[in-house]
Amino acid sequence: MLMANSASLYAQTASEPEPHQVTRAEVMHELEELEAAGYNPSVGDDGSYPADIQAAKAKVAAMHRAERGAAMSAGQSGQPVRTH
Repeated sequence: MLMANSASLYAQTASEPEPHQVTRAEVMHELEELEAAGYNPSVGDDGSYPADIQAAKAKVAAMHRAERGAAMSAGQSGQPVRTH
């Protein structure tokens, strides 16, 4: 019984995908996007830290949604989809 349970547990954990390891390039790209959206990391903790980075993240997320929407609508209309 114990062996059946441990085999079942191993099968469940073995099938889970490995978490994505974020690369330095991905982190730098995210920081560039946040700075373009108004976040300034050199300000330090001036009391508005959580709010300013959250606002920048929201702007970046909205930009990504708009880009995906434009790409989907362009793809549905038969026009070539440009990616950057």
